[in-house]
Amino acid sequence: MISEKLIKGQLLISEPSIIGDLSFNRSVILLADHDKEGSVGFIINKPLKYTINDLIPEIESNFRVYNGGPVEQDNLYFIHNVPDLIPNSVEISNGIYWGGDFESTKELINNKTITKNNIRFFLGYSGWHENQLENEMNANSWIVTNNTYKNKIIGTSPTHFWKDQIKELGGDYLIWSNTPENPYLN
Repeated sequence: MISEKLIKGQLLISEPSIIGDLSFNRSVILLADHDKEGSVGFIINKPLKYTINDLIPEIESNFRVYNGGPVEQDNLYFIHNVPDLIPNSVEISNGIYWGGDFESTKELINNKTITKNNIRFFLGYSGWHENQLENEMNANSWIVTNNTYKNKIIGTSPTHFWKDQIKELGGDYLIWSNTPENPYLN
């Protein structure tokens, strides 16, 4: 369902017309926070070549790390669906939480209590200052939909996620679902 109003927990789907933007072309962003001062989200379908063990060797796991967005790409962030295990988590919505005690998180991953279906790591985030996201929506850069996956979005495969979201929109968007990522190379 396409929405006009921004609420944390929704998905921002990049319009097919965003071509050439390395961060946002074919991106789906989970909106983690939104208020009058601005918005924060994480791109959930752009895996990087790194695993969490590559970045933090004491974590004995090969969980993929994702490009969360172009802001603060030297910082690591995470979302998860196990707030009862990770203290100090902040609820986004639909059973999805942001951050929490990182020492506990490392321990829980190493003892295999947390799986890749429970947590997703990001380098950087997507951020907008006051009214910036609304202006981008008015410029038809984003489609806002409800997160029908709820907390299971953490375990979804990123491979065709943008394409699947575009297909679900139907109508005029269907033609875009089978176009190459860069139509100029067609």
